[in-house]
Amino acid sequence: MRLDNRGLEPPQPMMRTLAALEQLPDDEELIINNDRRPMFLYPELEERGYTHETIQLEDGSYQITIRKKK
Repeated sequence: MRLDNRGLEPPQPMMRTLAALEQLPDDEELIINNDRRPMFLYPELEERGYTHETIQLEDGSYQITIRKKK
């Protein structure tokens, strides 16, 4: 599943991401694109049992891959 949060003001990207995770099956991953590194999202993900990997893209935005911990 992919979610493009670019162009949204906080806290919309985090709210959209957490809502999408509620719909995500355990064996799938969610890939989000944000304008900023989502520092407040990381503790929420860890608390809910997800891992995350962040890369910065050439345009300065960030791509975060989120998976359920096994």
